[in-house]
Amino acid sequence: MSKHTFIGNIPNLITLSRLFAVPLLVWLILDGAMEAAFWIFVAAGVSDALDGFIAKRFDLVTKLGSYLDPIADKALLVSAFVTLGQADLVGTWLVILVVFRDVLIIGGTILFHTLGRAVEMRPLLISKFNTLMQIILVSMVLAKLGIGMPDYGTIPILVFMVAATTVLSGLAYMARWVLDVRIAPQWPRRPRADQGAADRKPAEERI
Repeated sequence: MSKHTFIGNIPNLITLSRLFAVPLLVWLILDGAMEAAFWIFVAAGVSDALDGFIAKRFDLVTKLGSYLDPIADKALLVSAFVTLGQADLVGTWLVILVVFRDVLIIGGTILFHTLGRAVEMRPLLISKFNTLMQIILVSMVLAKLGIGMPDYGTIPILVFMVAATTVLSGLAYMARWVLDVRIAPQWPRRPRADQGAADRKPAEERI
């Protein structure tokens, strides 16, 4: 790999490091090493901001990075929620809600690609807010257990915010997909069977 190629891939390498941190975070939480898990999660959050800043500041944005970055983010957050749920530190219902929303979005994206419809990897504003709430909630839970930081009663509020924004985000994506299908020219409405038969009749028979 040349020096130029290496420099151009620095944001992607940082993103990969965040992806590789996922199994370490899972192991630390399940092992009860909450302090180490907290700092790993913080480092992953810093890397998320860092790779985006470097890519935009030095014009190193790549198509691979545009796909890899949200994958790493989702892998980290979903794994954190599932593991915290397994350890009875987060409600199972919230874990199911978070995972179902991501499965819904991924499934919809795959479906659109299968049908030959390009899907933009640009998240909605409500989705960005939902991700922020998830990050804050996981950070607060790990900080409380790992370094003894008081939550001042904010965790129940954060749980509600995560649940509400998760539902709203999922509905927003569904609404955008439905709207795209209705207005996109490459998605013509299929004629009814009786209408198609009528269109095939000679003109004099239709009068």
